[in-house]
Amino acid sequence: MQPHPYSRRSFLATAAGAAIGLALKPVFGESQDLATLTLKEASELLRRKAASPMDLTLACLKRIETYNPSLNAFITVTRDQAMEAARVMEAEQRKGKWRGPLHGIPIALKDNIDTAGIRTTAASELFKDRVPSEDAEVVRRLKNAGAIFLGKTNLHEFAYGGSSSVSYFGPVHNPWALDRIPGGSSGGSAAATAAALCFGSLGTDTAGSVRIPASYCGIVGFKPTYGRVSNRGVVPLSWTLDHVGPLCRTVEDAALMLGVIAGFDELDPSTVETPTHDYSSAFKMQASKLRLGIPRTRFFDALDPEIAKAVDAAIGVLRKLTATIGEITLPSASIRIDEIFARVRSVESYAYHSPWIAESPEKYQAATRERIIRNSAGITAPAYAQARRELDLLRREVRQVFATVDLLVMPTMPRPPVEIAQAADPTAVSIRNTVPFDVFGLPAMSVPCGFTTSGLPIGLQLVGAPFAETTVLALAHAYEQETEWHKRHPPLTPA
Repeated sequence: MQPHPYSRRSFLATAAGAAIGLALKPVFGESQDLATLTLKEASELLRRKAASPMDLTLACLKRIETYNPSLNAFITVTRDQAMEAARVMEAEQRKGKWRGPLHGIPIALKDNIDTAGIRTTAASELFKDRVPSEDAEVVRRLKNAGAIFLGKTNLHEFAYGGSSSVSYFGPVHNPWALDRIPGGSSGGSAAATAAALCFGSLGTDTAGSVRIPASYCGIVGFKPTYGRVSNRGVVPLSWTLDHVGPLCRTVEDAALMLGVIAGFDELDPSTVETPTHDYSSAFKMQASKLRLGIPRTRFFDALDPEIAKAVDAAIGVLRKLTATIGEITLPSASIRIDEIFARVRSVESYAYHSPWIAESPEKYQAATRERIIRNSAGITAPAYAQARRELDLLRREVRQVFATVDLLVMPTMPRPPVEIAQAADPTAVSIRNTVPFDVFGLPAMSVPCGFTTSGLPIGLQLVGAPFAETTVLALAHAYEQETEWHKRHPPLTPA
């Protein structure tokens, strides 16, 4: 059965949505489209039975069919499984069973997150036929919440890079400018979400791989505190630094997804047994009581002028919304943060890949293979152990910063996305502003805060104290309510 543009039910659902005040605005030059709703709007529509999970799934599949050939955001589209799941969720909907805000919501998963019975490739020839027997913990939680999986999204091979151009399945294209990178490594998830091929997606973040593509694609990307979300069942880049987080079109949507995937997993030693929250309660917090810190050193150095201007304007908005805002310095040990990061990531990555690097080196993209081997060369066991200890100390020391401020504010990226043709340059994507918060393990979010004159998105990064996801969400939502950046849509045309 092929997806179709609009059934009679879909038409009626759209009309009903308008009647209850949902904003079904034209996008990409098309007529109203259910897939362009926010996750929260779509959930409310389902809750009122003004649309069905099948309507939403068909709308997303149609957009995938139309736009994915240009974006290359998906590696695998699980059409049949999505349709079957939609039927099940629709049957539950008719019976009045409601699993929560993700019931019947079509989403996408980065293709390094295991899915039982569906291949998980990590964008590598090595894993091109790999079919896991079990779901990752985050997938299990999403299924239990009623989410519908549309497929697996493209990424930078094994998440080892920030462009999403190095992939066995070809490069991902930025929906705002198809000749540009979307960022990485979760580039397919970000591109699919920005282009409304899904209502939200999951990515992973080891050096910025959720926040970088969120910034470059003009959406929200949220890396929670290390230990807040299970990594079990995710192909690792670095066990000590990996985080799983949502990519969505609004802050509220990110809160809804985080609320499902967050929580202790007794089978994952990286998770922490600390209470989770109703993250939507963040939107009742008063931003006017928040104290903001601006770490000028490092994070504001050598910014692209248009990014500097947009971030200054965003800080001006935040200044009016919050109690205080002033400059602050991060822990002195952070001057070694890049070295600590490099040693930990390189050794742990090599530890995972060493059997395959020895047996099947030709099945890696050349750039990935060379990075895995080169980056780990010369790092001794004592050097790794020392870096690992320093990382743990940093994660404790950074808590002191939040004795005087509640949140940190800075640009997500120092420069706009480069052309895909330039992506091979190792300096093409800077992780300077994102990697410290993987090392610190702090919750960090990128939200849209402007555009360059050529129409490329700009991101603002907000960082909170350990396990203070609610505070990050509160400020991000307050800022989003004061601005219009998140309401812009990429000017895509069918392939």
